[in-house]
Amino acid sequence: MPGKVVHFEIPADNVERAKTFYVKAFGWEINQYPGMQYQMVGTTPSNQQGMPTEPGAINGGITKRQDPNKNIVIGIDVPDIEATLRNIEKLGRKTVKKKEPVAHMGFTAYFKDPEGNIVGLWQSARRM
Repeated sequence: MPGKVVHFEIPADNVERAKTFYVKAFGWEINQYPGMQYQMVGTTPSNQQGMPTEPGAINGGITKRQDPNKNIVIGIDVPDIEATLRNIEKLGRKTVKKKEPVAHMGFTAYFKDPEGNIVGLWQSARRM
């Protein structure tokens, strides 16, 4: 079902400090993603593809704080990012970061909601 929250991102001024905090506070498994300046955050057991095995659970990431993501962002699963962004723009909202690939896993984009929050979109490469 499209529209599920499938990911979160925590921006950090000091990524190592944030990583240390979340490991100590919650026992999360946090690992550098190869080839990217991105820390993958495991909050729950996952399968070999990195997808949570527990219904309703999500994993995420920690990244250096930068525009447009200055606060915690959720990622919403959609079947087609471009179509979703066109609809969002018809609703009077603004795309703040166009579709871009994320390694071999899929694509992401960001928009600003009516309250000024930045929200992420996720399109899995498996749908291509």
